[in-house]
Amino acid sequence: MEPDTCFYIQNAHRVQGCTDLDLDIYPPPDLAIESDVISLTTVSAYQAMKVPEIWVYRNQALKISVLDGDHYVDASSSSTFPDLPITTLIPQLVQSAIDQGTSQMLRNLRTQFRQSNEP
Repeated sequence: MEPDTCFYIQNAHRVQGCTDLDLDIYPPPDLAIESDVISLTTVSAYQAMKVPEIWVYRNQALKISVLDGDHYVDASSSSTFPDLPITTLIPQLVQSAIDQGTSQMLRNLRTQFRQSNEP
């Protein structure tokens, strides 16, 4: 299994400096993100690793799944980023990257974050 991308967020301090990730020692990534453009994501490998949250982008929509015991359940918001409207934000950013290019989308996003954090 190779996710499109995965992140350590809550557990970043636990894997800092790690060069050989052994899941018997270290926790799984906090978040895995898949973009289903060519193939469809299967969650069984993520379940086996106990990745707490998965985002799957497919058909211009984002689906959030969170681990509940041994299986994933759909969620309307991210437990990793509870204060962000991830299911609407990510599709908007992807479309913006398609329309304007990724670099321009990221510059605009940085500007929006700076402006929203100004007093």
